[in-house]
Amino acid sequence: MGGTCLQFFGFISSVIGWIGVIVATTTNDWVLTCDYSINTCRKLDELGSRGLWADCIISVGLYHCKPLADILALPAHIQAARALMITSSFLGLPAVFLLLSAMPFIRMGHDPGAEKHKRFRLGGILIVILALCTIIATIWFPVSTHRETTIVTFGYSLYAGWIGAAFCLFGGSVIVCCAGEFNAFMENRFYYSSQGSGSPSHAKSANV
Repeated sequence: MGGTCLQFFGFISSVIGWIGVIVATTTNDWVLTCDYSINTCRKLDELGSRGLWADCIISVGLYHCKPLADILALPAHIQAARALMITSSFLGLPAVFLLLSAMPFIRMGHDPGAEKHKRFRLGGILIVILALCTIIATIWFPVSTHRETTIVTFGYSLYAGWIGAAFCLFGGSVIVCCAGEFNAFMENRFYYSSQGSGSPSHAKSANV
């Protein structure tokens, strides 16, 4: 029972973290840039918001973004962050499928415990890789951006990436540790025999 609870807890944590990674990947409020105070830059229409896909200008009643469409002209850190975050987002899909198919309450035909054990461990490893890719991207991006311009604060997209990576790293670690207990995936059976008068013995089994 304890192993099953840990498996479920790790799965939920991983799914929540993956959602956070997707939010960070698809939004552009990674860092806010400004040469003065935030209020002054808002009045002067010089408060900038920078992300993976666009550079935006934020002011009172205005939110204008310029897409970063020219891939070859982009700085290396933006291209690398894009690649890492896209990889993280797509890795979550097979990882969640593997983890869900290996949960104790899911049965896919004749599904022995050994196969579930392999899928669960692989799913946990993918979640950990997802988290590491996100951590690298969300640290590398603001550090490199700060070398080009002045960062006054981090945006919600960056926080979503950090929180998502933390959930995935924690959930993936729990999953990998649980997957180490192979016996937790084996079917527990008990056997009993009943014999009626004049009838042969019958062996019956049930899952518990």
